[in-house]
Amino acid sequence: MPKTPTERPGRWPVRRATGAADGPGSRRAQRARRLWRLAIAGTVTFGLLLWWLSPFDGAASPGGSVTITTGVRTGVYARYGELLKERLHKDEPKLNVKLLPSEGSLHNIRRLVEGKAAFTIATADAVATYLDGSGPGTTRLRACARLYDDYAQLVVPTKSTVRRTRDLAGKRVAIGQPGSGVRLIAERLLRAAGLDPAKDVVPVQVGINKMTAMLREGKIDAFFWSGGLPTSAVVQLSESYPVRLVPLGDLMDRIHESGSRHYYRAAVMPTDAYKEADNTQPVKTIAVANLLVTTDTTKRDLTEAVTRTVIHNRDYIAEQVHAAQRVDLRTAIYTDPLKLHEGSMRYYRSVKP
Repeated sequence: MPKTPTERPGRWPVRRATGAADGPGSRRAQRARRLWRLAIAGTVTFGLLLWWLSPFDGAASPGGSVTITTGVRTGVYARYGELLKERLHKDEPKLNVKLLPSEGSLHNIRRLVEGKAAFTIATADAVATYLDGSGPGTTRLRACARLYDDYAQLVVPTKSTVRRTRDLAGKRVAIGQPGSGVRLIAERLLRAAGLDPAKDVVPVQVGINKMTAMLREGKIDAFFWSGGLPTSAVVQLSESYPVRLVPLGDLMDRIHESGSRHYYRAAVMPTDAYKEADNTQPVKTIAVANLLVTTDTTKRDLTEAVTRTVIHNRDYIAEQVHAAQRVDLRTAIYTDPLKLHEGSMRYYRSVKP
């Protein structure tokens, strides 16, 4: 029988069925593949666009509740905490931030290691003192950023005979609450001046929230304060009562000799820090850095988000807390004596030029 045109020796017959138009090489299949590629490309492009427009540098937005322990209600820590909470609410709307007032730096650190707070502000010398002690959780502490410097301040009435720290002998001196950074630095300054804080002065253990009223009412002769410039409580006092700031810079060498050199530096308070105070010349003093502190158990995304908000909102916060002008991306990573938290490191790497 003669072979049909579609048959070839040793091969399968070539089918001419109508369904051959839908085969892998057909126009319809080629058109489907093109549409599939376009769909994939569009999805990828849309995803990249969302990533590019995201305000979170690609990091997940944290949620839940977080507690920040700050300081006495009229101090710089408390005001800084209020503004940080406000900006976190704007930047991270899923985050519920709670603020806790405290006695100061050492109290704040204890709260962190006890799990009562996730973040706090503390002076570098207070952190070092805690690390040198035998308290729990020393290996868990981590830093997010170096913030601004606290300036040691000794405030007396304008007519006071106190011209240097040693003149405080026998006088009633407010030295800060137990657990505060003020207490720590006040006692070091008194010892550097050759005075025993427990015997050579009458120590009054109150915070800045009570110091100013007690000085105005004559219940104390002087008070020590350590805070950012200017501290609102001292500003308000100087506007209603004649006060003067006593220089402390002459004690720097002795402070260094005590082994605390690493955390203190010589500083000058300009006359416009407290415009109404009776100081016609800048006042020499000492300063110590403040750190934003957390622990190694705080989640990485949360720590990254908080660090980002601190840096990105520096100018906004500095409008009301002038000391925050010192917050700087270039210096924020210098958090000695603490290592940076992994989440903070991730943020700094993401914005590194």
